[in-house]
Amino acid sequence: MTEAIHHLIEQYGLIAVFLGCIAEGESAAILGGFFVHQHVFVPWQAFLTAAIGAFLGDTFFFILGRSFADHPTVLRLRARPGFSHAYRLVSSHPNIFVLSNRYIYGLRLVGGIAAGFSTITVTRFVILNAVSSLVWAALFSMVGYVFGLGAERIVGQTLVRHERLLIALAIGLVVAVLAWFVAHSVASKERGKET
Repeated sequence: MTEAIHHLIEQYGLIAVFLGCIAEGESAAILGGFFVHQHVFVPWQAFLTAAIGAFLGDTFFFILGRSFADHPTVLRLRARPGFSHAYRLVSSHPNIFVLSNRYIYGLRLVGGIAAGFSTITVTRFVILNAVSSLVWAALFSMVGYVFGLGAERIVGQTLVRHERLLIALAIGLVVAVLAWFVAHSVASKERGKET
């Protein structure tokens, strides 16, 4: 069983990291860094995959806000808690907002839409988003790598490679669940403030 899981991770793991980083994907980038530590992924591939996924995700939502303002999906996202807050921030501090939006749980999706509605130019957004994506990917991939070092010390080196992969999957699941709870909590607080 662990051999099959290992094969799936080697074959499709970077695709999963990419797709995870398109959305609110800290856990995907961390997991990518963990698998670099386990010698499943090559470091530069995991880093670039996370950075490109993050860049394309935010750019996609920016384009939605800029070009498809009346589309039902955009209208639904605009109605989400936090949109008005994100729009105020991007309007008053566009550079800082684009550079930091991906670090604010629960605002990344609506933040991209809000940036699309703002007056920030496409060129400026793309440059700032690229810088932010590279820094973000390096940071969270490194967290995963360092976490792998710590986990190896705690668990010990007696575990074979396949068992460590199962532990990595479990850790990734825990991180994803915690990220969801934090985002849900922030969204609930935002809803309370807006009512």
